[in-house]
Amino acid sequence: MTCWETFLAYALRSQGIGEHLLPRTDFTICQQVVLIGSGMIWNIYFGAVALFLGFFLATALAVAKGSRHIWLRKPASWFIFVFRGSPLFVQFFFAYFLFLALKNQYPIFSPFSAAWLGALVVLFFNTAGYAGEIFYGALQSIPKGDVEAADAYGMSGWRRFRRVIWPTLLRLAWPAYTNEAIFLFQSTTLVFFSGFPAAGQMGDALYYAKYFADKTFNPFVPYPILAGYFILLTLAITALFGAINTRLNRHLPKDRRPRLRFRPQLLR
Repeated sequence: MTCWETFLAYALRSQGIGEHLLPRTDFTICQQVVLIGSGMIWNIYFGAVALFLGFFLATALAVAKGSRHIWLRKPASWFIFVFRGSPLFVQFFFAYFLFLALKNQYPIFSPFSAAWLGALVVLFFNTAGYAGEIFYGALQSIPKGDVEAADAYGMSGWRRFRRVIWPTLLRLAWPAYTNEAIFLFQSTTLVFFSGFPAAGQMGDALYYAKYFADKTFNPFVPYPILAGYFILLTLAITALFGAINTRLNRHLPKDRRPRLRFRPQLLR
């Protein structure tokens, strides 16, 4: 089988399209590159959807945590504390068995026991918790002069939040939020490794990398390939978020615009 034939057979293998059986003998570099790349579709799906939805929940959590009303502040604070204070691996483990128990009692929860939805919910809550704390810190750092100027112009309520507070919050939080986005995509490798099973051997990039490492007894080929894919993904995220950061700070002189710096987190 040529490399092009391998690509046609396995490029969408993680989605159940193409060759149904995984290679069992005579493993080639091309097979490993294509199959691990196929698994990256899941990693991108989990990261992109969780990040998009979590952005809005994180904003709501930050505002609620900064509220004067205790019935808003306390639930938001505890939500952030729980999802930032517990390991993501443990969250996947408990969520899977919770959804499995609910599925046995209420069939409507059946989709949640599958990775495409159940794991997505966990990642959504987890990134919302981390980003909510980032946005809350930025909310507390907004210069009082900006808010007072908005009051002087007669802005209040939603208009003041939309025109002054929220844009300033994003400008202050964006560099740290970029690091959260990068680490979220890296954390997607825990989905099939922790609790949620890969149906029909349709897993993510780490799932296929581990498969080849186990079959060939040589982890020094599939895992560097996996790392290469995530490095490329990190570069793409950094470029995208860098462009957004430039847009958010377009009114500032170039020497005063905050630069994005990747600060890897060793523990989640």
